[in-house]
Amino acid sequence: MEKDNQAKHNTGNLPLDSTPSLWEGRGRLLIFSAPSGSGKSTIVQWLIANHPELNLAFSISCTSRAPRGTERDGVEYFFLTPEAFKEKIRNDEFLEYEEVYQDRFYGTLKSQVDSQTARGENVIFDVDVKGGVNIKQFYGERALSIFIQPPSVEELRRRLVGRATDAPEVIEQRLAKADYELTFADRFDHVVVNDDLAKAEQETYEIIARFLGK
Repeated sequence: MEKDNQAKHNTGNLPLDSTPSLWEGRGRLLIFSAPSGSGKSTIVQWLIANHPELNLAFSISCTSRAPRGTERDGVEYFFLTPEAFKEKIRNDEFLEYEEVYQDRFYGTLKSQVDSQTARGENVIFDVDVKGGVNIKQFYGERALSIFIQPPSVEELRRRLVGRATDAPEVIEQRLAKADYELTFADRFDHVVVNDDLAKAEQETYEIIARFLGK
């Protein structure tokens, strides 16, 4: 759940050697991390649109911000007050959470993941590299972690410039962050290099299908 480069990230005091009891028949966890501009979101959306047999679903997160436009509680997000969010932090109810800036929180409730996997949904996490590593450690073999890697930092720069959505200084910040994020690649179960989108999509599909036994 990447919201802001300056966010404070916390993984809810996750035990490093603990695997929760996820009973047989429940869904599994699919963790995606990547530097901005690597094509991660495009690949995930392709999987959801083209492979319904995988039964993929994003986890519904919580936020302390107000709803925007037509957003509905329990659909796009669960909307909490900052006080209610902090209470859940104190109660260790979050699998992971981050504070984008003061009193603006985003987080994933353990109970929400449990309810989705109980319905047989294979829950997708789109998180930063630290969150990805910790969620994998928390769920163990019930989770699959995939790192989507650009072919090079130079290509990543070209893509970010081509988007024409960020100021030059923001692009430089993203590239500096990418250098750091790339050092985590070998801590993921699989690394998919997105030098050809169709090939990367198919490779990711095959990895997930094997993991889910499809």
